[in-house]
Amino acid sequence: MKLNPTLNLSTAQLEYFVAAMEHETWGDAATAVGVSASAMSQGMAELQKRLGVQLFNREGRRMVPLPAADQVLSYARRVLTETRDLERWVAQARDGSTGRVTIGMIDTAAVHYCSEALAQFRSSRPDVDLRLRVQPSAALVRDLNDGLLDLAVGVERDGMSADGLVLTPLVDEGLFVYAPAGQQSRRPAKWGPWVSFPADSHSRRSIERALRDLGVTVEVVAESSQPDVLREMVRLGVGWAVLPPIEAERPPHPLVPARQSPVASRRIALMERSTRRLNPAAAELKATLLRST
Repeated sequence: MKLNPTLNLSTAQLEYFVAAMEHETWGDAATAVGVSASAMSQGMAELQKRLGVQLFNREGRRMVPLPAADQVLSYARRVLTETRDLERWVAQARDGSTGRVTIGMIDTAAVHYCSEALAQFRSSRPDVDLRLRVQPSAALVRDLNDGLLDLAVGVERDGMSADGLVLTPLVDEGLFVYAPAGQQSRRPAKWGPWVSFPADSHSRRSIERALRDLGVTVEVVAESSQPDVLREMVRLGVGWAVLPPIEAERPPHPLVPARQSPVASRRIALMERSTRRLNPAAAELKATLLRST
């Protein structure tokens, strides 16, 4: 079967398209990829022309994706991911070095569980350009699948293996209830209001299920993806929270759990793509993390 030569799609067009699908407006998408709005519009027009398929409809000032865009999005992300992998390999082959290793972590892992391993790796491998991104787990998984990360450390959830990720458990965390000062003696039916992780996070969903199983009404009055921010909200009396002790009970202002047993748990795991072979430096970083946690 011969490919249609009229397609001749460029990675720039595919990058513009992915940005257009991920942002509210094409202007925002253009800013995200560092081009002008007119360049974005021209790129999208040329992409649709070469495909011979309309991908967007105009609704007022917005361009709304059509169902056909989802099929192209899957292809575009796959091509961009494999192109980034090739770019890394070429750079390493050209200069004969191990190049760059980029790892993403949730903040609890970066600050507590993995900090010594990162310091050890930096000390032992000064030739490696180690880059660290601290993000929520959902963003880490997205960037790992898009080829922007070599490794990630985040909260494990069901279905990740089916999504093409290889998971290696690092830490099992108990999650405890913490209340503002003077409110710890309340019965579960009186717990709250709550400060918690963002609504789309796996930790938030697990916490809410566990609280409802205890008969707790969950009214969330503030959100943050950062456990230390949630801890400070509890300390200031904004609301109750469910947090790992390593975050909630550290000085100088440790919180006291309202209940001695955890209400939920989560597993922090090392993640990598099953379809990508780690370069030697990334494999060494992986081994260092596994030894240190």
